[in-house]
Amino acid sequence: MIKNKLAAALILGVVFQVNPLFAQQKNIDKIDRKVDSVLRLMTLEEKIGQLNQYTGDRDATGPITTSPNKLKDIKDGKLGSMLNIRGAKETREVQEMAMQSRMKIPLIFGLDVIHGYRVTFPIPLAEAASWDLAELENAARVAGRESAASGIHWTFAPMVDIGRDPRWGRVMEGAGEDTYLGSKIAYARVKGFQGKGLGNLDAIMACVKHFAAYGAAIAGRDYAAVDMSDHSLWEYYLPPFKAALDAGAATFMNSFNTLNGIPATGNTYLQRDILKGKWGFKGFMVSDWGSIGEMVPHGYAKDKKQAAELAIKAGSDMDMESRSYLPNLGQLVKENKVSIALIDDAVRRVLRKKFELGLFDDPYRFSNATRQEKELNSAENKKASLKMAEKSIVLLKNNNQTLPLSKSLKKIAVIGPLAKSEKDMQGFWSVSWQNDKLVSLYEGLQNKIGNQTELLYAKGCEISDTSKAGFAAAIEVAKQADVVVMAVGEAYDMSGEAKSKANIQIPGVQEDLIKAIQATGKPVVVLIMAGRPLVFNWTADNVNAIMYTWWLGSEAGNAIANVLYGDYNPAGKLPMTFPRDEGQIPIYYNYLSTGRPSQNDKDTRYRSAYLDIQNSPKYTFGYGLSYTTFDYSNLKLSKTAMAMNDKINISFTLKNTGKFDGEEVVQVYLQDMFASVVRPVKELKDFQKVMLKAGESKAINFVIDKEKLSFFNQKLQWAAEPGDFKLMIGTASDNIKLESNFALTN
Repeated sequence: MIKNKLAAALILGVVFQVNPLFAQQKNIDKIDRKVDSVLRLMTLEEKIGQLNQYTGDRDATGPITTSPNKLKDIKDGKLGSMLNIRGAKETREVQEMAMQSRMKIPLIFGLDVIHGYRVTFPIPLAEAASWDLAELENAARVAGRESAASGIHWTFAPMVDIGRDPRWGRVMEGAGEDTYLGSKIAYARVKGFQGKGLGNLDAIMACVKHFAAYGAAIAGRDYAAVDMSDHSLWEYYLPPFKAALDAGAATFMNSFNTLNGIPATGNTYLQRDILKGKWGFKGFMVSDWGSIGEMVPHGYAKDKKQAAELAIKAGSDMDMESRSYLPNLGQLVKENKVSIALIDDAVRRVLRKKFELGLFDDPYRFSNATRQEKELNSAENKKASLKMAEKSIVLLKNNNQTLPLSKSLKKIAVIGPLAKSEKDMQGFWSVSWQNDKLVSLYEGLQNKIGNQTELLYAKGCEISDTSKAGFAAAIEVAKQADVVVMAVGEAYDMSGEAKSKANIQIPGVQEDLIKAIQATGKPVVVLIMAGRPLVFNWTADNVNAIMYTWWLGSEAGNAIANVLYGDYNPAGKLPMTFPRDEGQIPIYYNYLSTGRPSQNDKDTRYRSAYLDIQNSPKYTFGYGLSYTTFDYSNLKLSKTAMAMNDKINISFTLKNTGKFDGEEVVQVYLQDMFASVVRPVKELKDFQKVMLKAGESKAINFVIDKEKLSFFNQKLQWAAEPGDFKLMIGTASDNIKLESNFALTN
């Protein structure tokens, strides 16, 4: 008997060593049993309470809320989560209230940690311009650590919506227009937030949003309807969500929009058929703010009671601030309009995450003031923000080697409404702090040059000015300088949620200010700070040096100064296409060809083209310059035909042919030449970010397999079809350096 027990123990040990999934599954089963044991003890009202989320509305010194009903609901166990409560002390105080409830079920605290918590990182679209997945993951990792140290369990990020329309203000919150790049970034950000897994004290739950297709809102207008084919939905808009799920995302958030006439919040196809059905999602779905109740003005529900019924049936588990579930679900169950099984399923999903976070073992485990103090004042975190900011900058133009600036310059004029701004560097959807300190461009240059160079300054105009009264003073300052650095663009609240714009040109008279300074004959460097692609044709055509610096966060000025002086060689690439004119929008690189394609910008006769403007954008997806140059040569394919279960190895030589060490983002595009569904003219299918010293060469390798050749066919099946393919490797979607062809056979 003893021998048998020993043998069994040894076998079990081997199982754990050889198959760690066995141990993982055993832990899942253990949590499920705990969830069921709690669920059996709960009343219907307590169950519905777990599906209810309120926001805190306290000030720095006041109570948690001015609403006595909220306080009572917390103590009565009628609340599953709160958002906008932060800080070790504050979250502990609220959790103590929840511990007064009969079941003593802990609350989950959520916050919009979009691009940093205490340390602000570049806006997500800017981070996407880095094409640096390791740094993107680390930025989310820092935000996760800081948030967790402040008692927060849950962030409402990442936003993984594909954005092809820069009029839509929320493009600043995403990763741009491309499905492949967006999927890679979605995966990295989820991994960053959740670290080594829920339950660790430096990990928070990610919330993938907005499910689904929110980025395709008609006319780029926030909250507007979305109307698209199932093929476009599956091919372009759903893959980043699936990638985030594959990364282990704990929660999802539905979107405000209707999809083909059905609000996403009440959309069974999205939430039950796809997410919880086909994809097997085990976490929970939270509504976006008030979106359950908003099905009433949509005209999909007659009142909040019906909205609650439609939402819970469709798969929305938690009601964020619409006050629809708490007052109505109980009655709907009694009327047999909603089954208790649906309620139990939603509650199980919420409770499971609370167990995974370890909150049942210790409700206060994240509310640790000592850990908070240490994490929120970390020099390491500021360095991470600086590094991410440097990598996010995109060099758009550098004629006559205007950049990098010489360190022997005597006088630099810093001109523009954003030159000394700190607040705007923080960008939209950032966490506000009293006495926050961000580094402006002017301060960053001061830190860089010390007393070696004199800095001159003039604002010139305000961001949205119609007056040119400040131009004369700015011109006089420019005339005294060896070079002029101009900071123009948007205020922090001009891009973001509910910040859609029909006119996306540089606001006010700022471009007129650029013209006036350019007329002085002084060398001019224009820095454009914004949350979306802007239109600035005159500047693009006439100024020698342009950098797109977005909103870069806490270390913005230091990062920009490092790039201006060449201490960091810019390597960013655009994650979105920049149009010449708003009339081209939506515009993106991976469009479908027509039966009458235009061969060039002058080929307009009975072609798919504009009569009054070129088809091509001003700056393409994947575009971005460096202070050095790169040569692509010696392309080799291991074979020119491959079977379905085969692969092709690709190699070529990349050489840094310039005088600066630098990084190149090598981009691999494919075109399926003919298929059962018309395919895009090119699609990004792989990329590498490669660091090379000046003069250094390196062999670069990629692999093409069936997965890279697959797409959703007419039956919405993910499959590859035999045929001919074009391979394109380059430095931007419109700057292909190497080409070849190969075939996929049966």
